[in-house]
Amino acid sequence: MNDKSKVPTHVSIIMDGNGRWARQRGQERVYGHSHGVESVRACVEAAAENGVRYLSLFAFSEENWGRPEAEVNTLMALMFKSIAGEMEALKKQGVRFRVLGNLDRIDKDLLASIREAEAMTAPPVGKEPLLDLIIFLSYSGKWDILQAAKSLAKKYSTDPEGLDNAGLDEFGDLLVTAGVPDPDLIIRTSGEQRISNYLLWQAAYSELLFVDTLWPDFGKEEFRSALEEYAKRNRRYGKVK
Repeated sequence: MNDKSKVPTHVSIIMDGNGRWARQRGQERVYGHSHGVESVRACVEAAAENGVRYLSLFAFSEENWGRPEAEVNTLMALMFKSIAGEMEALKKQGVRFRVLGNLDRIDKDLLASIREAEAMTAPPVGKEPLLDLIIFLSYSGKWDILQAAKSLAKKYSTDPEGLDNAGLDEFGDLLVTAGVPDPDLIIRTSGEQRISNYLLWQAAYSELLFVDTLWPDFGKEEFRSALEEYAKRNRRYGKVK
């Protein structure tokens, strides 16, 4: 994009359509998940090239645990393989890798791999990464709000009057996204027009973009088109401009 002032700081993507993409090719759903990794790589490159500072991807929801066990196992194995295969390249590019969600439900070996990858790609003290790549894994917006509310209640359990002075920023700091700016743009692929229990608090003023492209077909060109659409939006945050 030519006008850098209109580049979103944080782009978030609900990656949808892997299963349909695979069925169109006479394959099982996991075939689509495997090819979706290429789209992740393309979007990371496009985000960095266009000055996006944060790119977050909704990879696996809490509700997804209800999918067939074989598919869940394949998804987790694919996540493990992707982490092992991509971290060195991300580090060289200056991309910091992070995973957020209800990680208590994650297999201990995968969690250890995640923590190792996060440490490997962490920038030196005092240096900002080129891009923060955030993967939401075992995440739901309702869970996030509930766990933050419980934390707030515990914090003020001996000071109920202090709770009256708790503000939005204090609550936001208890969400798993603490320190990450709210998404400016949320993209959902595959034509579905809902956010599916994703970043419910953080998306209060996000621009939403629903595209028909299935996730494995969403590449650099589609990412740049989304940025162009965002640049046309007039963000007023409830005010008048």
